[in-house]
This record gives sequence, structure tokens and C-alpha cells, in this order.
Amino acid sequence: MYKTRSRRLLLISLMLCIYSFGISQPPRGPFIISPQIHTDKKVTFRYLAPSAKQVLLGGSQFGAAQLPMMKDSVGIWSVTVGPVKADIYPYSFTVDGVTVMDPANVDYFPNERFKASLVDVPGDTVLIHSMRDVPHGTVTYEYYPSVEGSTGSLFVYTPPGYDKATTKKYPVFYLISGTTDTEETFFKVGHANLILDNLIAEGKAIPMIVVMPYGNPMARIAEQTGRAKPSDVVSRDGEDAIKRAKLFETDLITKVIPYVEMNYRAIKNRESRAIGGFSRGGGQTLRTSFGNMDKFAWICCYSSYLSTPEMESSFKNVYENSERTNKELKLLWVSVGTEDFLYKPTLEFIDFLKSKNVNHKTLISSGGHTWMNVKNYVTQTVQLLFQ
Repeated sequence: MYKTRSRRLLLISLMLCIYSFGISQPPRGPFIISPQIHTDKKVTFRYLAPSAKQVLLGGSQFGAAQLPMMKDSVGIWSVTVGPVKADIYPYSFTVDGVTVMDPANVDYFPNERFKASLVDVPGDTVLIHSMRDVPHGTVTYEYYPSVEGSTGSLFVYTPPGYDKATTKKYPVFYLISGTTDTEETFFKVGHANLILDNLIAEGKAIPMIVVMPYGNPMARIAEQTGRAKPSDVVSRDGEDAIKRAKLFETDLITKVIPYVEMNYRAIKNRESRAIGGFSRGGGQTLRTSFGNMDKFAWICCYSSYLSTPEMESSFKNVYENSERTNKELKLLWVSVGTEDFLYKPTLEFIDFLKSKNVNHKTLISSGGHTWMNVKNYVTQTVQLLFQ
């Protein structure tokens, strides 16, 4: 009698739990596939919003900056674009005036502000930044003691075989992303690790460590001390931009490099250190390397520049004795796209180097201030480093 009653109470309790769990869950809508990449390279984007009056696809790479989407009978908005050239593209939706990520897509663009979703359109042949059946390196997320008592963060790529060749040391490439990007961007969007894996497997790049730091220590310090995040700089050449670049330089030279060389098997000389960066990171690259010529022999500037007045006021050491600079630098690389909003000042910087007889390599590509271009620039330059 007692056992029967206990079983009955247990069954009732179980049914109540199931009922309670069921009514506590929000109603589920239909399963959404977005983005959907078709065999003809067209891409369909979908967003569930039965009550919305308008949904737009954001991303000028697919045509208009805001493409209207159509709603079906169950409230799924969709639009098909393309064929789309193989690459990685950011996109978003604007729902009744509010910009949102794609909730059906786990891939996103790391950023200090809005994080767009990402779609990776494969090529007919496997692209250099795509996953291939080759030996892969390791990407590690690291924390380190940074400037002004803050805790910094960075990604470190170690090449295939690093863990097995326990006595081998490697050169290091310090790779800095752009304005509002994070330490994750060269990994998640730039696919620097896969580019290196593939080029190393092809024998086109030598094995190296790649360090990807966060380029905005001022914002990190503000966040960790409870202060408001500083606004973006007004001018790339202004006093504020130079001040922030100096803080990053201090962090890289006095904190990041010592941390990496203490914790990884890095070769500790200037001939085995390279530095590169995109946009703001390109400016930080030039200022840091020109101000520390004893630290770097390889410099890669992607879609950025230094103005003539800044060169003349701060970096005469680079061009007044160009013969010495040309001996010290193994590579000074500057690249930019013809549609980049920094195209003109970058060309002026290149002309300045030419006028001072400072040796450099350039790549003027098509396209704009995009990570599509950056992946190409990284691919080209890592094949030259440490050779």
C-alpha cells in the first residue's frame, strides 16, 4: 500500500515537472536555415519576424546597401543574392529600423561594437584561407599583465609541429587588427592561422609564431577600471591618435613581447621579429616599428600610412640615412586597394618613401578597406617573412 502510494506520488510529481517545464518554454517557431549557400554560389538569407513590417539585408557587398526581403505566410523573411564571389563576408539584418545579427548563424565578426554575422562562400577550388587537409597549428587565447595594471588578452598561433619539436625556436609575426576590431579578428575573419597552415604545407612560408594582440589598450583600461570607453579618434594623424598609438607601442614593446618570449620558444632578435597591421593597426605598425628599429626587421602595413608632417617630425631616423635603413630592414611593405578611403594618403606615403630612397615593396590591389583585401595582403607578405 505504501509503495503503491509512493509510486503514484512520484508519477504525479514527474508529470507536474514536465508540465511546468513545458509551459515555461517560449513557443518555438519554424527551423530557419540562414545563410544557405547554393551550388551556383547564390546565397539565401532568412529571418523569422512575423510581426515585422520591413526587414532588410545589410551589406553593400551583395548589391544595394540595404536589400529588401520578402515575407512568406509563416513570417519568414528571405532574399537570395548572387552568384557571390568566393570569400568571407559580413552581413546583418535591419528589422523595422533596428540592426540585428542573424540568430540562425553562429559565425560573427568580432568587434568592439556591433558584431555582424559572417558568411563564408567557398570557391570551386579550396581558397588559401579555407580549411584544407594539411597539418594544422594551434591557436591559444592568452592573458598577460598589461600597461597601467590592466590585464591584456591576445591570440597566439603556433605552427604545425610546435608541440613535438620541443627544442626548436621560431620567428614571431606580431599582427594587429584595425579600428574597433578585437584580438579575435585576424583569427575569426582574417583566418591567419589557416593561411599559415596552408602556405607552410605548400612550402611557401616558413613556420612562425603569430601573435594577435588587441589594439586598443586605452579602451581595455577604461573597461577594467569602470570608466567610460573613449570615443573613436577624430583624425588618424591627430594628437589623440598618436597618443593612443604610443600607449599601444608601450604595451607591445614592454609587455607583449617579453610575455611571448618568456612563454613561447621565440627567437629573440630583431631579424626574427616582424610586425604588421591593418588600418589603425597599420598606423600602429609603422609608429611602433619606426620608433623601435632595434626590435623589428620586417614591417607590413596594410591599408594605412603615416603623413609627411609626422614622418618629418617624429621619424627622421628612418629616412635621413636611407642607406642604413635599407640595410636594417629586410622588408617594408605597403599595400592598399584602389577603392579604399585611405588610398590617396597611402599613395602619398609611398611617394614619400620613394623620394627619400627608402626601399619598400608595394601592392596596389582592387577593392576597398575590407578584410577580403587583408587576407590577400597577409597571404602575400607571410611568404616573404624570415626568408
